[in-house]
Amino acid sequence: MNYPLHDVIGNLGVILIVGSYFLVQIGKMSANSLSYTSLNGFGAAFIMVSLYFDFNLSAFVIEVFWILISLVGMVRIYLQRRRKTAP
Repeated sequence: MNYPLHDVIGNLGVILIVGSYFLVQIGKMSANSLSYTSLNGFGAAFIMVSLYFDFNLSAFVIEVFWILISLVGMVRIYLQRRRKTAP
């Protein structure tokens, strides 16, 4: 069986995104947490690795948005934490 490394990385990305979403749905993770946002961002980036080798425009577009939305969430969390620690 031929299972290239980029497919392994892409499938790991799918597991990160779907797994974190599942954890939110069963109440084991908060959708507002840095871990959830990071897992989604890394998952999308890993999927982008596989898309580099086997390009699909629709999948590429959604992963770009997934990464951008994750970055917005990370910045929001950072700013909230910074405000809480400010004197």
